[in-house]
Amino acid sequence: MSENTKVEAKRVFIGAGCNRVVNNVSWGASGLVSFGAQNAVAVFCPKTAQILTTLPGHKAAVNCTHWLPSSKFAFKAKNLDRHYLLSGDSDGIIILWELSTLHNNWRHVLQLPLSHKKGVTCITAYMVSETDAMFASASSDGVVNLWDVSFPAQSSEECKVVCLDSICVDTKAIVTLALAELPQNPGRFALALGGLDNKIKLYSGERTGKFTSVCELKGHTDWIRSLDFSLPLHTTEETTDCIMLVSSSQDKVIRIWKLVLVGDVGSWQREITLASYIEGPVFVSGTSTYQISVESVLIGHEDWVYSVEWEPPVISSIDGRLVNHQPLSILSASMDKTMMIWRPEKNTGVWVNVVCVGELSHCALGFYGGHWCPNGLSILAHGYGGSFHLWRNVSSTKESENWQMQKVPSGHFAAVTDVTWARTGEYMLSVSHDQTTRVFSSWKNDEGNEVEDEHWHELARPQVHGHDINCVAMVQGKGNHRFVSGAEEKVVRVFEAPLSFLMTLNHTCAGGEGSFPEDLQEDVQVLGANMSALGLSQKPIYLHSSSEPLERNGGGDGLDTFETVPEAAPVELKEPPIEDQLAFHTLWPESHKLYGHGNELFSLCGDHKGNLVASSCKAQSASMAEIWLWEVGTWKAVGRLQSHSLTVTHLEFSYDDTMLLSVSRDRHFSVFSIQRTDSGEVSHKLMAKVEAHKRIIWACSWNPFGHQFATSSRDKTVKIWSIESDARIKQILALPQFGSSVTAVAWTGLDRKEKSGCVAVGMESGLIELWTIKIIETEEGTTATAALALRLEPFMCHVSAVNRLVWKPTEKCESNQSLLRLTSCGDDNCVRVFDFKF
Repeated sequence: MSENTKVEAKRVFIGAGCNRVVNNVSWGASGLVSFGAQNAVAVFCPKTAQILTTLPGHKAAVNCTHWLPSSKFAFKAKNLDRHYLLSGDSDGIIILWELSTLHNNWRHVLQLPLSHKKGVTCITAYMVSETDAMFASASSDGVVNLWDVSFPAQSSEECKVVCLDSICVDTKAIVTLALAELPQNPGRFALALGGLDNKIKLYSGERTGKFTSVCELKGHTDWIRSLDFSLPLHTTEETTDCIMLVSSSQDKVIRIWKLVLVGDVGSWQREITLASYIEGPVFVSGTSTYQISVESVLIGHEDWVYSVEWEPPVISSIDGRLVNHQPLSILSASMDKTMMIWRPEKNTGVWVNVVCVGELSHCALGFYGGHWCPNGLSILAHGYGGSFHLWRNVSSTKESENWQMQKVPSGHFAAVTDVTWARTGEYMLSVSHDQTTRVFSSWKNDEGNEVEDEHWHELARPQVHGHDINCVAMVQGKGNHRFVSGAEEKVVRVFEAPLSFLMTLNHTCAGGEGSFPEDLQEDVQVLGANMSALGLSQKPIYLHSSSEPLERNGGGDGLDTFETVPEAAPVELKEPPIEDQLAFHTLWPESHKLYGHGNELFSLCGDHKGNLVASSCKAQSASMAEIWLWEVGTWKAVGRLQSHSLTVTHLEFSYDDTMLLSVSRDRHFSVFSIQRTDSGEVSHKLMAKVEAHKRIIWACSWNPFGHQFATSSRDKTVKIWSIESDARIKQILALPQFGSSVTAVAWTGLDRKEKSGCVAVGMESGLIELWTIKIIETEEGTTATAALALRLEPFMCHVSAVNRLVWKPTEKCESNQSLLRLTSCGDDNCVRVFDFKF
């Protein structure tokens, strides 16, 4: 991976939320779960609750993913060393991926030759054998394509994909598909389609070619949202095999249809009577006749039912033979924020709801889909907030069921705009256009605390806002953990860590005992925070109000106020929190609002001593492009720095806090000197303003060991500048031109004596490169040399633009650093952490 110096890269963590579309998630026979995160296909392991990788290839948002084989066909995948995954996006492109389970590596196999003209809405598949499958893809322009795929027996061979048929069903979108082999009729298939006209359309055809419309099933009164065929059910009385189709709709009702083989074409005649209308439609496929009737109507959900899925088959032994037995069990997921499992009662055969998980809640929208794991012991939902919810049946007996919530990966469900480390690097904080601020940290494992066991989780959600958040900065210095954030509004907001978070931090791996002094606990009187009605301000919950009985506080005068009767219940967390806790109980109280800017906030930074915070907003004039300086503690405005004429895109204080560097859309950078007088007042002066690039400058970063800095621009270049002893600024180096716009740059020190450092470069394409920079100071002036240290492979990088790169703060030791940690965030909804070994 590296070109000249051997730098090893390791992926430590990926945090990402799930795209908020139906059919986006698939649980494979491999045991892994796939989902779309913006235009990346992400894969996570439910056992460890960690996202393993993201697959780059799609240019548009990923709408649906589907494993071959999926959990339904896990019984056909016992000894597979290669699993396949299909993903479709909103441009109509479908890509086939291959996972080699032996080496645990992925590869892009092919893009399907015939792409849909509109977005792909659904993919479904039927595994004919271990090496052959049929699959269908639907699009929002009403076209359904059927494909045959054969997988190679040897790794040297390639997959063969053939388009069998393309059906133009309707002008309206088809949103769900189900595919099954017809009973007692090998090689003939039934395809069920559901869309926006309340009818289920049934097509039938052979594996070799054309599919024809055979009948329509009427009954639902709103859009059809989900369809799923069972595998053949072996009826005991007769030898007839039947399959069942389950359908769900926006009319809140689930219907189960039974498809039965009634005889050969010649031998079976139907009398047209009133009863025949009740029994349901009849159709012919090949030499067999089938009848479809309504088996049951399930009513229980209180909102649209977005997904229904049959439980995967279990293998049972009959007369010493292993038989795949289809359990009569259906999982449904609804916008009412519940998932239900439906089964027929033993005695009556009436279908009833036997398990209900989730919560009927008015405050948050519900689930887009529900999925079984291959062995039927876990169920997974994905929801409106880009979140996953996993329940596992931990009961030891077959008779009783006990479904408990499990850990899942989480992350932002929109572009992540900024990220920063805590003062000593024990956690990181990210902000996003999904209007949340999130804290991620590694969590101690009970088994051991080796680096190999490092598992990261979302620890808290300090801010849940009503505007998209653009920027964030940690306040350095002593005292409690504080941060400032800026959103699509004119106010800078200051947040302070509550006691519940400080106590939780004790249990994280990086925190240890050192980062949490006891005296800090005594100072902090706020336990947590409550959301206000409009979702803009977060009010504190005071310590005495929740932990002590109300009578002890003097009989309750004024105790029924908003602050003292909390809705949120912040507590010390002993294990990583689940989504419901994160959404409501881990908020930080807002301590100050800073007014001054005339437009939406765009960039923030804090100095290294924790005395000042600098902020900028979107601007199209010099007066709006002012940089404001705020004093930490009093939170008064102590300076308005004028230089730029358009939006200041990035700000950074030098490591000795004597200078502030700003870069702007106006293609200039400015350097201000920042001085404190003896009386404590802040004075500032513009030292230099230089037109540095031909296009907008996106980012800048100071050298930790001196007064040199890097700037990066849309003109695909990174330039290194030095402030000379006579306060002149000169360019000392330009890195070779990059492949795309350079949107992020971060400089860290490697060796102080050698004056060597490492610059991380992030691009609009999502790719990340590391360059080693050596500063050479002579009497003539400063020069520098650079070498490419590492070009990260695309499977490790972002899939859209990198918005920010930040090195984890290291102790200021004179010796050289060999292990460095970098975090990045991007438009692919992902936050990533990498370790580099030099």
